[in-house]
Amino acid sequence: MAQCVQSVQEFIQDSFVPLVAALCSEEAERLTRKNNLGFSELVKPFCRLTSEVHMRDPNNQLHIIKNLKIAVNNIITHSPQPGGIRKLLNDVVSVSQPAEGLVTNVITAGDYDLNISDRSVTASVPWYNNWKDTLMELNASTFYSATTPWFEAYRESFLQSMPASDHEFLNHYVACMLVVSSGEPEPVEQFLKLSQEQHRIQHSSEYAYPKWFIPNTLKYYVLLHDVSAGEEQRADSVYEEMKQRYGTQGCYLLKINSRGSNRGADEQIPDPWSQYLQKNSIQNQESYDDGPYTVISHKNADHLIPDGLDNDIQDGLSNNFKAHPLQLDHLSDTSSSFDGTDYIRTTSSLHESKKTSSGTPHGACLTLTDHDRIRQFIQEFTFRGLLPHIEKTIRQLNDQLISRKGLSRSLFSATKKWFSGSKVPEKSINELKNTSGLLYPPEAPELQIRKMADLCFLVQHYELAYSCYHTAKKDFLNDQAMLYAAGALEMAAVSAFLQPGAPRPYPAHYMDTAIQTYRDICKNMVLAERCVLLSAEILKSQSKYSDAAALLIRLTSEDSDLRSALLLEQAAHCFINMKSPMVRKFAFHMILAGHRYSKAGQKKHALRCYCQAMQVYKGKGWSLAEDHINFTIGRQSFTLRQLDNAVSAFRHILINDSKQPAAQQGTFLREYLYVYKNVTQLSPDGPLPQLPLPYINNSATRVFFGHDRRPAEGEKQAATHISLDQEYDCESSHQWKELEEQVVAVVNKGIIPSNFQPTQYCLNSYSDNSKFPLAVVEEPVTVEVAFRNPLKVPLLLTDLSLLWKFQPKDFSAKHNGATKELGCGNDMIGAEVIAEFLINSEETKLARLKLFPHQTGELHILGVVYNLGTIQGTVMIDGIDPSIGLQAGKFVYNGMSVRGRQDLEIQGPRLNNTKEEKTSIKYGPDRRLDPIITEEMPLLEVFFINFPTGLLCGEIRKAYVEFVNVSKCPLTALKVVSKHPEFFTFGGNTGVLTPLSPSASENCSAYKTVVTDSTSVCPALMSSASSVNFGLGTGSQPEVIHIPLPDSVLLPGASIQLPMWLHGPDEEGVHEINFLFYYESIKKHSKMCHRVLRHTAVICTSRSLNVRATVCRSNALEDEGKGDNMLVFVDVENINTSEAGVKEFHIVQVSSNSKHWKLQKAVNRFEDKDYKLASRERGKLCFKAVRCKNSGENYTFADVVFGNEQIISSASPCADFFFRSLSSELKRTHAQSNIFQGAAKQSFDEAVRLIQKCSEVDLNIVVLWKAYVVEDSKQLILEGQHHVVLHTVGKEAFSFPQKQESPEMVLLKFFRPENTSLPTRPTPEQLSNLIKTSLHYPESFNHSFHQKSLCLVPVTLLLSNCSEADVDVIIDLRHKTTSPEALEIHGSFTWLGQTQYKLQLKSQEVYNLQLKACFVRTGVYNLGTHRVFAKLADQVTLFETSQQNSMPALIIINNI
Repeated sequence: MAQCVQSVQEFIQDSFVPLVAALCSEEAERLTRKNNLGFSELVKPFCRLTSEVHMRDPNNQLHIIKNLKIAVNNIITHSPQPGGIRKLLNDVVSVSQPAEGLVTNVITAGDYDLNISDRSVTASVPWYNNWKDTLMELNASTFYSATTPWFEAYRESFLQSMPASDHEFLNHYVACMLVVSSGEPEPVEQFLKLSQEQHRIQHSSEYAYPKWFIPNTLKYYVLLHDVSAGEEQRADSVYEEMKQRYGTQGCYLLKINSRGSNRGADEQIPDPWSQYLQKNSIQNQESYDDGPYTVISHKNADHLIPDGLDNDIQDGLSNNFKAHPLQLDHLSDTSSSFDGTDYIRTTSSLHESKKTSSGTPHGACLTLTDHDRIRQFIQEFTFRGLLPHIEKTIRQLNDQLISRKGLSRSLFSATKKWFSGSKVPEKSINELKNTSGLLYPPEAPELQIRKMADLCFLVQHYELAYSCYHTAKKDFLNDQAMLYAAGALEMAAVSAFLQPGAPRPYPAHYMDTAIQTYRDICKNMVLAERCVLLSAEILKSQSKYSDAAALLIRLTSEDSDLRSALLLEQAAHCFINMKSPMVRKFAFHMILAGHRYSKAGQKKHALRCYCQAMQVYKGKGWSLAEDHINFTIGRQSFTLRQLDNAVSAFRHILINDSKQPAAQQGTFLREYLYVYKNVTQLSPDGPLPQLPLPYINNSATRVFFGHDRRPAEGEKQAATHISLDQEYDCESSHQWKELEEQVVAVVNKGIIPSNFQPTQYCLNSYSDNSKFPLAVVEEPVTVEVAFRNPLKVPLLLTDLSLLWKFQPKDFSAKHNGATKELGCGNDMIGAEVIAEFLINSEETKLARLKLFPHQTGELHILGVVYNLGTIQGTVMIDGIDPSIGLQAGKFVYNGMSVRGRQDLEIQGPRLNNTKEEKTSIKYGPDRRLDPIITEEMPLLEVFFINFPTGLLCGEIRKAYVEFVNVSKCPLTALKVVSKHPEFFTFGGNTGVLTPLSPSASENCSAYKTVVTDSTSVCPALMSSASSVNFGLGTGSQPEVIHIPLPDSVLLPGASIQLPMWLHGPDEEGVHEINFLFYYESIKKHSKMCHRVLRHTAVICTSRSLNVRATVCRSNALEDEGKGDNMLVFVDVENINTSEAGVKEFHIVQVSSNSKHWKLQKAVNRFEDKDYKLASRERGKLCFKAVRCKNSGENYTFADVVFGNEQIISSASPCADFFFRSLSSELKRTHAQSNIFQGAAKQSFDEAVRLIQKCSEVDLNIVVLWKAYVVEDSKQLILEGQHHVVLHTVGKEAFSFPQKQESPEMVLLKFFRPENTSLPTRPTPEQLSNLIKTSLHYPESFNHSFHQKSLCLVPVTLLLSNCSEADVDVIIDLRHKTTSPEALEIHGSFTWLGQTQYKLQLKSQEVYNLQLKACFVRTGVYNLGTHRVFAKLADQVTLFETSQQNSMPALIIINNI
């Protein structure tokens, strides 16, 4: 049970006190009424004696009485009605609520935090560890309390309002005060009248109520004297007469009203009556208008008169108590309904009566001296009147018992049995007959024993009382008078407990038997309840909380909800006060108590119980229990008009992940909407409160700046740009940022400005939101909000829009460096409103809401505002199926919707840079919802016309791009940047000037072509072009391409179409190619300098041709060394798998592009001039290449045509793609050389560099082809080109990038690098290319060996210096072939003349050396036996060239 203010001994003693009746004359009542008090009320605060009292028991032993209290009540001659008692108890509980403003503490019991009031004692303890110590410490503390004042007030009122019964005498009157005023004409006669009235009430059969203890009731005569108005001499004379008539022990002169009613306002006199009158104000139903004899009060809590007269009602109890251990906020409203149907009083009348009573002063005419006089009067009455009378009565009763019916029933003979230890077997309660209706006559000895026991109990002689009760109990059981026996058992148990020194344990089984008898046999729940209240308090004092709880729970029943609620609540407190607190049992029984409180009409107490239980169930995963509690709290709060609490409770039901079925969730939602609507109606002009539904995933909020992307229109395909429908890709986002930085650096001459901010059109949780985003005036700002419906019922949001705040600023007008603020109007921002937005059950749905800024400034998006409602379920309304309405987008309301808001609060990323940020939890800002609206900017839209989705590798396709300026200001500086510039071109500078040829127009060719003569075998056609013409000058970035606009400006509303050539990537597969279009406004802005537009093209390429090429030096030196020449071998293989319907490929032209070399002619040319390659066929082409004249920085283009049309390779688009692929190739090889060579490149000496340069070739081959495709019964001609870049003589090059094989895994070796670097030697391949040698001789020579035995043949040795430096050459002719195989095949010959020559060849010089060979017989001879050594003229090291050994120089010697 909860802690009580009184100890259990004090509680029991105050529950059973001697009762004294008061009978006042009309004049005496008038005197007391000057103080707004009746006589019984006047003396009530002074009825407890402040000193010990002595009396003697029948054995003449001195007995000490401590802290004795008496009760003085007016006489009421009607017994209280059950309905009136029920109303009294309901009102007492109703007005007693938890005190306001008490400090609450938290005690942790295991996983539970429970509030305890009065002192900050906090214990965080595990469930099974230190809870015992903490609880013992708290119990030992005087500051620990868990009081329930409503229960104590109920218990006090219940005990005091119990009607007197015949089976016990505890609440019978022992004495009667007769009060008369000294101001009456004949006070003595008045005393006589009152005495007769008392005698008539007690002994006349007309009055069955009240009950009197003994026939000879003590009468005590009190003369009341008004000091301020009466004559003191007369009062004294009357008092003297009274003493002579009644004796000094039986009368008293009480002087009151020492001061008049017109005392000074500044005097402060204590008011000891307030606490008693507040307690009894609801019970007080007296009416003083009918004279002094009409209403005669009974006991402390005056009995209710059945006429139900209304009187003053005070608001609650005076709370000097400690607060409840689970203290919650004070509940301000009052509910006065009660358990039963009698005496229903409305809340308004209760409040009115409170107001009338609250301002009435008490004791206005009394001084402190008067207080002492009243206190002295009570003591005199008790000492001289009451206690001697009781002592005398006990002796008389004892004597009567001794003299009656022999010694068997006498007290002293019985005492032998009490203390002898022998016991008589008692029958069980089930064996006894129901004789509860048995009545004893008043003079029956059994009743005299009981009367004596009760008197002893009232004067605290508990040992003698127990003896008498024990004896009476046996007699009653023998007579099977069960009502009497139960009463004796009850009081015997209480007496045993209260005996000083505790000679015997508390007989709890006595109480159990009494309770069972009262309840089951006597059917008297009131007496059973009294037993339970007493026994539970005793058990609690002995820390037997489990037994107390069981006892309290046992008495709960359906006949009284209020009693059941109070007892269940106390049982709950028992569970939490146990040695091992049973917190969950506490919560469960609090729920039961709350339910019974609710049934009893005690709404505030019901709400309190549910709230306290919620502390246990909250957050433990018991969602269904939480839902039930919250639902009940919401309903009770709504009934008590605590609308904010009701909204909060229903909100908790909705925001938790509910496991309720859909129907129940729908009920919860409707209740919430109903309560919420009532709240909003109370303050319609107040701020919009937060709604709990639907959930908003704040971090998933995305913001998009700009218009929605246009869909494709026929052949037009709009740029993909960016939209909310696209998923965020971190890698792609980084690529776009790099592209933008690249183009910005080009525009700003290689430097990225310090205030550069990458353009972000779509902001989400992955983007960088640390800076304020920029939006453009008159362009929409779209916010995508992610709603989630956690319920199983659909939610309908209506009039959904964004909530925003806007601060206008003019960024263009600067005044002393500060922005100029403008006045804000309602038309600054336009907001889109979604009329209906349905979220189905457990659905996540995105809502896109737009704002239209009409002025520059700072915009802050705060949240969303909407009406929350539900739709009708499966019920047919007016014959219309709701599902049809759902499909049509029209929803049927259920008539309930409320307006509210939800804020968008996005937490920024956690900071983790500095040490302080790493050691603490700090978050950066997220400003995606705070855009800055800047001045008007141009807006570009790009459309692609005839843009392909599939290409062959290397295919050239012509498309068109349309640029449209849809804004109101012109744009300029239009550029496009891409990581794949080799994929597209807008044509070079010369392309616009050169008109398309008629033949190209006829054949719809993407190339610029010229018709050639098909009959003659013409050499290669020459042309030249500079890379500058194609945007690839020195220092420029090939990725950034300027788009040629007329006058470089695109006016508002204007559009232009430009041709765009596409080149299929060399690798097959799917390619994503990003275009970033950059443009600026003509007018420079402070906030936004440029804008960009994105487009991602997806191209699927399939295999076409595979081209390989090799270059090698020709041994033949034509025209006696005029220029150098090489052979170029080109392998073309058709690797197409006919997936695209390609029949065959035609090689129409092979072109070369180089600054130093050019193709001269085809060596192995066919006569039909048509090179066809079917699937999987391979063709080999051989070309002769010669060194071209120095053309500076210009490239020489040479076209070898295999058809009737020459494609001018130096014009767009052929040259564009050549230069772009060349740039990409150079970038790739440069990156590779940086990786593989690194710093070693710097250590090459000049000699080696010159030697290496001899083997380098700067020759690029372009293979142009056509393919014939059958598609939809139509034949299409596709064109394309492949590029091969030849760098080194003898090294094969490919048109497509080769996959590098991963090196084999080897052991990792650690070594110290050598400081001395060895000189780098050239490779043999490089050395062989330093000097080029060629032998000129006749292939066959006829000689007559008969005429002349020696045959001399002239041979010319041509030496060509391939390097750029002077070379010293040594020719050694002494070399002999020693291999026997070579001798057998070729035979042996001899060089005649000088066998060694030393020459110096200038740069690119060709030298002829005349030699003679001597043969002695016929045969085939190899003339390539000479050795050539060479070194640079300024070097010492000599290198041998070995190229001549690569091919034999055979000569045939014939004999004639």
